[in-house]
Amino acid sequence: MTGKPEFDAIIVGSGPNGLAAAITLANAGLSVKIIEAYPTIGGGCRSGEITLPGFTHDICAAVHPLGISSPFFRRIQLDRLGVRWVQPPIPLSHPLDDGTAIAVYRSVSDTAARLGRDGPAYRRLMEPLVRNYQSILSDYLGPLRVPERPVQFAGFGLLALQPAALMARAFFRDERARAVISGMAAHSILPLSRAGTAAFGLMLGMLAHAVGWPVPAQGSQVIVNALADCVRSLGGVIQTGRRVTNIADVLDQGRMVLFDTSPREVLAAAQSVLPEDYQAQLARYRYGPGVFKLDLALDGPIPWTAPECHQAGTVHLGGTMEEIVASEEVVWRGEHAERPFVLVAQPSRFDPSRAPEGKHTVWAYCHVPNGSTRDMSDVIEAQIERFAPGFRQRIIARHKRTAMELEAYNPNYVGGDINSGAQDLGQLFTRPAVRLDPYSTPDKRIFICSSAAPPGGGVHGMCGYHGARSALRRFFHIASEW
Repeated sequence: MTGKPEFDAIIVGSGPNGLAAAITLANAGLSVKIIEAYPTIGGGCRSGEITLPGFTHDICAAVHPLGISSPFFRRIQLDRLGVRWVQPPIPLSHPLDDGTAIAVYRSVSDTAARLGRDGPAYRRLMEPLVRNYQSILSDYLGPLRVPERPVQFAGFGLLALQPAALMARAFFRDERARAVISGMAAHSILPLSRAGTAAFGLMLGMLAHAVGWPVPAQGSQVIVNALADCVRSLGGVIQTGRRVTNIADVLDQGRMVLFDTSPREVLAAAQSVLPEDYQAQLARYRYGPGVFKLDLALDGPIPWTAPECHQAGTVHLGGTMEEIVASEEVVWRGEHAERPFVLVAQPSRFDPSRAPEGKHTVWAYCHVPNGSTRDMSDVIEAQIERFAPGFRQRIIARHKRTAMELEAYNPNYVGGDINSGAQDLGQLFTRPAVRLDPYSTPDKRIFICSSAAPPGGGVHGMCGYHGARSALRRFFHIASEW
């Protein structure tokens, strides 16, 4: 080291978590600098005109139930920083081959009323969760700890620990309710026979009713731009276009470092200072399946057969629960599904700023084996065409990224894993290594604040917030209430 470091903290990576960490530290009175390898800030929360001029696509994250409900984002009041949430009339629809669709409305009662004899069971399942959603979410989005409201969280936790397929069969008798809860659980990118996958379906269903599944007006980039404005207003510095490959380079500038990166990136940059046993843990960190991403420009809206799909911001394409379970199991075995579960977002239906008048954008992806280089465009388009005949005729431009191309775009997506690590029970709360404080490392100057730390993937900033609070306690010895 040469002289006194200029900054109290250096943050490597400018995704929502890195920005949240910077805001948390700056609010405690510390000087911070963010270093971003890419020319544009944002990590997994960027937007751009990647098909045709005038068509704004969300390159990674698009729909944000965790964003609008994030305790950190609410604390900094994202709306006052220029983020405007757009709420589709229906958060989610799930079409079936008979031409109908199951819709998850904001109202639990409205949703249950359309589930036939499973309606009462759906209400019994969802109403207590929605009633207590803030306390459940607060514990869910934190590190492993004794719940702040154990009674409320216990009701969620006992259900959440179950395999999603088992829970769906236990609660519901008909295919419609089973299909929709399985589609939400498939966001876990895990086999739905695995314990803990029910948590994803319950959490996303709860949030659909409690806060909706909104999109940000003008694209997801506005979220990170607002966070960056907040960082700069607090005196923070953001440097883009610089990749950190050696921790010695940044420890010359800052007293300590927080990594908003994958464990692989931490290991590569800090190998010289981390002990071998901790390096071995990072090297053993498990990454899950990847995704294949497809962005489309259309000359009209998707011509869905089911009317509910026209009003839904997100559409799940997977047919029955059995089909979804089978496709996710195939991917986990390292194979490509012939009929994959496909997630489709259609933000331009509700945010006209995304495309020229009369035109539309489509955001879609399916799950693939980690490291896949296969082009899944045809199978994704076939799944959409299955429920929207004539859809292909409306495509005027495509942009696609294989799992490995996603990793090249964002190294945090190792093998195309958008959750930065398998979110199964084996490493849900112990990611990225087994430590009482998972954000800390054996080197007191180094912390991890990415989605490889609890609570994991999603645009919510909570990994960065908790990582920064760990640094405040352990390195700076500051007991901040912020």
